[in-house]
Amino acid sequence: MDTQPQTERNYVKQLIFLGLAWFAITTSHGAAVSLSDGKTFHGWEGDLKTTWRIQDGAFVGGSLTGKVPHNEFICTERSYTNFVLRLKFKLVGSGDFNNGGVQVRSKRISNPPYEMSGYQADMGDGWWGSLYDESRRNKVLVKADPKLIEEILKRDDWNDYEIRCEGRRIRISLNGHQTVDYTEPDSSIPQHGLIGLQIHGGGPAEASYKEITLEELP
Repeated sequence: MDTQPQTERNYVKQLIFLGLAWFAITTSHGAAVSLSDGKTFHGWEGDLKTTWRIQDGAFVGGSLTGKVPHNEFICTERSYTNFVLRLKFKLVGSGDFNNGGVQVRSKRISNPPYEMSGYQADMGDGWWGSLYDESRRNKVLVKADPKLIEEILKRDDWNDYEIRCEGRRIRISLNGHQTVDYTEPDSSIPQHGLIGLQIHGGGPAEASYKEITLEELP
């Protein structure tokens, strides 16, 4: 005979239900999703006719045969707030200034219409691993250690960026080594926005990005 009181059985059922609900919530936040399928520009927008193309599963911007006339960005159609963004990138070029970057918590601006405004995990000599404020304060917010960059950077090859945005804190890791830990002191700066990929004006140069995944955080 089952002598367990009915109220106790109901209490146990409630605990199990709450546990399963919490598990569902936490796992939904913790699941990384791919932002690119390597075949289409689904979920992204930008100059897809002249500047950006898909090559060997990567988004590629710019040209190795001519100058890049001005900055160009491809960006997500959706906005994000708290997340961990991971991707591989490669920057190659023969010009005097070869540069690119990964925008987070950013937006399109109207003047000039091809620009974005917001935080950028920078790319290029003197800029690798640093956090720049693109078309807003127009300054380096955190400069990566040049000695560390010299040790970990793989020039003209694929590298890994991990960009973690939580609250007002932004951390950047290059090839598994943290290069930036920044907390935004200005409460008027938005902490949400689009994700963008840049090829900087100059070159000739190409910036390539692939295996782009995002894990949303609570």
